[in-house]
Amino acid sequence: MILNHIKEKIKDLVLKVEEPPVYLAILIILVAFISFGLGRLSLIEERRQGVKINMPAQTQGTASVGAVLDQNQNTVVASKNGTKYYFSWCSGISRISAQNKVVFSSSKEAEQAGYSIAANCTAP
Repeated sequence: MILNHIKEKIKDLVLKVEEPPVYLAILIILVAFISFGLGRLSLIEERRQGVKINMPAQTQGTASVGAVLDQNQNTVVASKNGTKYYFSWCSGISRISAQNKVVFSSSKEAEQAGYSIAANCTAP
């Protein structure tokens, strides 16, 4: 039914030429142009590159979220029995037992108390 309707419209466009090959040729040409356009469109989609998200790789010394928050406080921790101090984001703090921890508000305060910075803990 739809094809008959399209066929009638094509007949009207061709000014009622009674030769069937004319509107059949027009239909074939239209289908060819549509197919060509769809083929070109699919090529464009294949060439399109997707979005790539690059995340920085975490290294072994990367601090956790909680440690980064402590980093802003700039606190320094040392052991009563040791001679080195650590910033709050350094891994050396985990080796100090809770009863031996001494907390300073800055590195200058720890150095005045006789402590020196640990070799594996760098300043910001």
